[in-house]
Amino acid sequence: MKEEKRARLTEIIFHNEENFYTIGVFESGSEQFCATGTIGFPGVGKEYTLTGEWTVHPKYGEQFAFTDCEENEPATEEGIKAFLSSGAIKGIGPATAALIVARFGTDALRIIQEEPGRLTQISGIGPVKASAIHEGYMEQRGYANAVLALSAFGISPATALKLYRTYGSEAADIVKEDPYKLVGDVWGIGFRKADAIAARIGIGHDSPRRIACGISFMLEQSAQNGNTYEEKTALVEGTAQFLDVTRQQVQDSLFELIMDAQVYTENIDGVEAVMLYRYYRAERRVASRLFSLCTAPLAAVAADYGTLIRASEKEHGIELSDQQKLAVISSMKNGVSIITGGPGTGKTTIIRTILSILEASGVETALAAPTGRAAKRMEEATGRPASTIHRLLEYYYSETAGEMRFARTEEDPLDFGCVIIDEMSMVDVLLMDGLLCAVKPGTRLILVGDADQLPPVGAGSVLKDMLKSERISCVRLTDIFRQAAESMIVVNAHLINKGEYPSWNDKNTDFFMLERPSDRSISETLQDLCARRLPAFIGAQGSEAAAAIQVLTPTRKGLLGSVELNRALQAVLNPPDEDKPERIAGGRIYRAGDKVMQNKNDYELEWRSVKDFSTGRGVFNGDIGVIQSVDTDKGLVNVLYDGERLVSYDPSILEEIETAFAMTVHKSQGSEFPVVVMPMTRFPAMLASRNLLYTAVTRAKRAVVLVGDPRVCRAMVDNHSVQNRNSGLAFRIAGIWDFNDQG
Repeated sequence: MKEEKRARLTEIIFHNEENFYTIGVFESGSEQFCATGTIGFPGVGKEYTLTGEWTVHPKYGEQFAFTDCEENEPATEEGIKAFLSSGAIKGIGPATAALIVARFGTDALRIIQEEPGRLTQISGIGPVKASAIHEGYMEQRGYANAVLALSAFGISPATALKLYRTYGSEAADIVKEDPYKLVGDVWGIGFRKADAIAARIGIGHDSPRRIACGISFMLEQSAQNGNTYEEKTALVEGTAQFLDVTRQQVQDSLFELIMDAQVYTENIDGVEAVMLYRYYRAERRVASRLFSLCTAPLAAVAADYGTLIRASEKEHGIELSDQQKLAVISSMKNGVSIITGGPGTGKTTIIRTILSILEASGVETALAAPTGRAAKRMEEATGRPASTIHRLLEYYYSETAGEMRFARTEEDPLDFGCVIIDEMSMVDVLLMDGLLCAVKPGTRLILVGDADQLPPVGAGSVLKDMLKSERISCVRLTDIFRQAAESMIVVNAHLINKGEYPSWNDKNTDFFMLERPSDRSISETLQDLCARRLPAFIGAQGSEAAAAIQVLTPTRKGLLGSVELNRALQAVLNPPDEDKPERIAGGRIYRAGDKVMQNKNDYELEWRSVKDFSTGRGVFNGDIGVIQSVDTDKGLVNVLYDGERLVSYDPSILEEIETAFAMTVHKSQGSEFPVVVMPMTRFPAMLASRNLLYTAVTRAKRAVVLVGDPRVCRAMVDNHSVQNRNSGLAFRIAGIWDFNDQG
């Protein structure tokens, strides 16, 4: 039989910060009892109204199992002092709590909430601290109220925390008005979760709002697979089946979305395409701005190209090949130029030569790449500063717009005579749009990359589409230079790319195949390689070895997928130790010393430089770091990225990082590791492709070790099937060139 009890929490026996399940000791008058249930942020000294019933645990005896929990403001001076001393409000410890209660008595909480300026009457509390106490109290009360209100919709405390941080005190009202709004606003809440909330609220199965959100969801899912558009008939049929509604209902909702400019439809190369409006706008602007850059007059260089190239060759003590000279000249003559080629074809030498020529001509140049790791490699290779594209464009959080934006735009463009972007295969259409909006006509834009790498994680296939359009100046590098040709990594990469089988285990080689008969033996060998054999091979130990050795796999699933491999490798490379604090969340263990990776773009996440104490925002999908410390009291996991940026993850966003002793090949793009280790087993044909193997091999600098069945490697080379993406960029580039040619 259910009953209601008002009681004060006196001891927290157990609290799971992932699902907020709590076991605590409570006092109600002279009665003391143990209770179990869900509490958002339990605090010793807080008072609660618990609704539940008595149960008997076979081991721990009688307990009060509550299903509803409402936090109450304590009414007595003793209760208020205990609450304020609990640490729930920043800036108040036991001593300050005693002073506040001694001064204001049972009116203390009202003073904190309504008249915080009066707190300055207490010695040691100034205006800044008084304001901080007020804000901490309001945050704590606001969250407690939100959890209570949102629980009526079947929303867990962990999800309620996300909603409260997104919407503040209006979270419950927004959810009630339009639960489908959560899908686009709150990471981790997909259509199915929003749909379940909507059903609980009473929104109909065939509600136009539900169908419209379902269409957008299907287009978003398609974009996550790399497509900027979907064929209309397939979209309508797929959405109708997914939502269990009629095709006509989907057609009607799609028409409304088109009228509201949320989606756009047009004929692309004979296909009736439907796309989210932001991808349509991005593709159009990219095509238009490429044309403007290609046709704008350029600043003259100091002398004729031949003289400048010879001067650079003399300066660096090198001699460029004819292909390299052609690439340099093309970059000087054209507003936009592409330089593409595999490993060992001299792309870095070309960039250095271009920089020498431009510097001699007084042209200031910016160097950038899509990721921090790629930018660091670019900086090391050229000896000049390089940054991420996001940092180049001065990415920031706009308080007025409530979103992340680039400070550098058409209104305030980059002030450089040349911009060089490396690892262009990683650039998706939205990032390319942001970049081109900030590059003013008259600037040389030089795009360097390997067109045979995997496409970007985001939607679109910018580099391949630019090449496909045949309207942008491009030089393909095919010659392998002598020093690079001495590496079997480079030789095998080119063999793989041409559809020929690689060679391994030759004398003095850097490319190995260790044959193993089963997935279990492959996993055991990978663990032994990473823990013992390879650290000795490269002369490194501990965190240095973990950073240098990277296991790559085509998939996340299975015994040899990244998830299971990370569990196995963590156990041998960073085993539990009483001196290594850890947290468990989402089925993962986060331990001090772990190599971890950010798994989504979080533009608002703050970081602090450990070098110059500067701060900034933004940690991006694929960034790799090391857990420096775990604060078990506050539930914080502190990660250091690139040896500089320190980021603190609280329990609500801990799912944004995962261990990275192993990662998928897609996640490795733009990176370079001294040693790459890769399992060779029967992966799905869609993943076990030639360009995936090629991408994995080209991530290695000193050694590649394949472990498993050699026939799998050869089958991957034979599998040249490339999953084409639905993208309209090549169509738009060709269209704008043809239109202007006719004019």
